[in-house]
Parts: sequence; structure tokens; C-alpha cells
Amino acid sequence: MKRVDHIGIAVRDLNAVLPYYTETLGCPLLKIEEVASENVRVAFIDAGNIKLELLEAMSEESVIFAFLEKRGEGIHHIAFGVENIETRMAELREKGVRLLNEQPKQGAGGALVAFMHPKSSNGVLYELCEKQ
Repeated sequence: MKRVDHIGIAVRDLNAVLPYYTETLGCPLLKIEEVASENVRVAFIDAGNIKLELLEAMSEESVIFAFLEKRGEGIHHIAFGVENIETRMAELREKGVRLLNEQPKQGAGGALVAFMHPKSSNGVLYELCEKQ
């Protein structure tokens, strides 16, 4: 793992929480985009040495919707920046780590992403993130 790329935070209403991050905390909003593969709307916040990725479900089919129903708003995942995501996924599989994805998929910001199952990582959902 090269570094922590971002922390994903599940929110019910992106527009309602953005002022907290941008006005109260004073963190710049970098961009907002929709990620069709995950059925989410995402806002990237610059928190200095790390980005925060605010995740709002666009439908009830989104994993973020299910997360919010079960756990409420809060930290959803921690993303590690990696090089050559497919090689890293193979290395993790060899070490017995269960992945939620067979192949990397398109994520926010044009990155390739894959997730490690929380049962393989002490209850934490980790994302592998390769920037293009």
C-alpha cells in the first residue's frame, strides 16, 4: 500500500452536510460526481493531508443505502492508494484475504477500485484505489 488515499464517509443528504465540511471546518470542496457503478453521488473534500469522500446513495439498490439503513451516517471505508491493482489483488488473495470484487471496477475520479471484505480485515472495509 502506498498511502491512505481517502476516507469514505456515508451520508444521507450530501447537500445538507456539505456546509459542515466547507464552512464549519473550512475544507475546500474539490468536486462532486456520480459513480454509476456504485449508484452513489460523491463529493471530494480536501482535508489537507487526505481527501474525504462523502457518499450519498442515489437509490435503494446502492450499498451505501444499505449501510445507512444498518449503521447510520459515518465512516464507511478507508482507501489505500496502490499501483497495479490487479497484482495487489492477487497478492492479497494469496495471503488469504477475501475480496468483494473479482476484478477492479471503475470508481470515483476515474480510479480503478476493489474492496477487501471486512471479515478478512478485522471488521474494516478497505478499498484498493489505483489512480489512472
